[in-house]
Parts: sequence; C-alpha cells; structure tokens
Amino acid sequence: MIQANTNLIMHKINGVICEYARVQNIPLRTALDIFYKSNLYTEVRTGISDMHCRSDGYLAEELRREVGA
Repeated sequence: MIQANTNLIMHKINGVICEYARVQNIPLRTALDIFYKSNLYTEVRTGISDMHCRSDGYLAEELRREVGA
C-alpha cells in the first residue's frame, strides 16, 4: 500500500484548519484544537479513504458536520 507523503499531509492539514477557521469565523488556535480532536484528523493523517486528496473546503465542511457547528 502506498502512503501519502508526510509533507503533503501536513500541508493539507494546514489548509483545512485555515479554511475551517475562515468559514466559522473563529481564531486559528480554536480551529486547530477542534481539528486535532476530531475523527477527521485521524482519517486525513492515516490516509483513510484518501481524505487527503479532497479539497480544503470539502474537508472543512466535513469537520463542521462532525463537530455539529
């Protein structure tokens, strides 16, 4: 099984956190805390369902749904 490059994953995580903070109009630190406690973080980090291939906006919306905001 081929795993995504760590730099790619970290770049994707950064993009999702920034997009989530922008859409929710919350501080980056708050968005960071929410993301790292989410199931989505695990899915992106481990490459489940190639989540890292999806857009930042899509993943930010998935995070919003997960946390119920």
